Amino acid sequence: MEGTIADQLAYLTKGCVDVVRESELRSKLELAARTRKPLVVKVGFDPTAPDLHLGHTVLIRKMKHFQDLGHTVIFLIGDFTGLIGDPTGRSKTRPPLTRAEIDENAETYKRQVFTLLDPARTVVEFNSRWLGALTSEQWIQLTARYNVAQMLERRDFRQRYDKGLPIGIHEFLYPLAQAYDSVQLKADVELGGTDQLFNLNVGRDIMSAFGLGPQVVMTIPLLVGLDGVEKMAKSSGNVVGITDPPDEMFGKLMSSSDALMWSYYELLTDLTMEEIGALKTRVADGDLHPKRAKLDLGRRIVTDFHSAEAAVEAELEFERRFVGKALPSKLAKQVVEVPANGIRLVAVMVDVGFAESNSAATRLIVQGSVRVDGERVSDRSHRVAAAAAPFVLQVGKRRVVRVSPRLAAS
Repeated sequence: MEGTIADQLAYLTKGCVDVVRESELRSKLELAARTRKPLVVKVGFDPTAPDLHLGHTVLIRKMKHFQDLGHTVIFLIGDFTGLIGDPTGRSKTRPPLTRAEIDENAETYKRQVFTLLDPARTVVEFNSRWLGALTSEQWIQLTARYNVAQMLERRDFRQRYDKGLPIGIHEFLYPLAQAYDSVQLKADVELGGTDQLFNLNVGRDIMSAFGLGPQVVMTIPLLVGLDGVEKMAKSSGNVVGITDPPDEMFGKLMSSSDALMWSYYELLTDLTMEEIGALKTRVADGDLHPKRAKLDLGRRIVTDFHSAEAAVEAELEFERRFVGKALPSKLAKQVVEVPANGIRLVAVMVDVGFAESNSAATRLIVQGSVRVDGERVSDRSHRVAAAAAPFVLQVGKRRVVRVSPRLAAS
């Protein structure tokens, strides 16, 4: 394990919000250094969606930091807890996933996490292995380790209770099940988002009842999405997916604000706080243009999830398109069937997936976001003839397609 304990602490706590407790983490790192026995670092993911985005990778990157120092990282897929449904941050009961959904999403997660983690040094576990094996008597014994008053210390439970909103008994089982994961894995450290602090601390509370020392709890901030306001979430439309093509990933990152860029440097790269501080100073002193700093950020992130070559090509493509105002070098093509009397452009926009409805497409035209062969369209009734030549349809800066009209069969 390289570096002094102080260096390791600085590296591991970079970007963290809570460390409960840092003195315990220091002691564990010192013991690991003396005994050459790596720490067991646990992170749980309920497979609630089929794809990961950069918001998920903040935790995965922190797992990588522990791996960099030689520790054992357990990527725990919550295939059992996913059946309960995590109530964290919910104002109502979360619908549980089906077993088929969990299995499908879990397989996707396993493929995607190894874009950052070393598969040879990552333990993949499923918590159904032990939680599914608990007898009714053992579940009762587990629930006896905690009480209702302690559960109601959790803010979202308390708020729902005070408002007379229902709380399912099964929701109380979730933090206990997550805590029991730590017991089974004999976790030295558990990582999670700031919204998971209560659940993580339940693990600390009950481990002593099983003859184990308490795990260190470390929380990571929730990544703000491209809009600079809401946390990154697919439902908010502000995400960068880790499976996005290099050009798309790079372009999305370049759309972020200069202020957000520094948060992304801290949470989405392996640079130290000192290195990031030096970059900030150079920008503030005028030695480094903010755009250059953002271009470098885009290259770093695209390299992590694709390759260095893909990152260079993505930057060149970005400069060609958004500085040189050129069309994408690889322009997608789509055939649209057109009735003999033609079709409104808004319907074409819906057909190619650039708008959810004719009214949404009309709003884009009114906003001045729509171009045909480079010319802005202002007529919301603009029509496309069945015999029209192929044309380039562009909405905003990044959505571009070559449309080939084809006479629809009568």
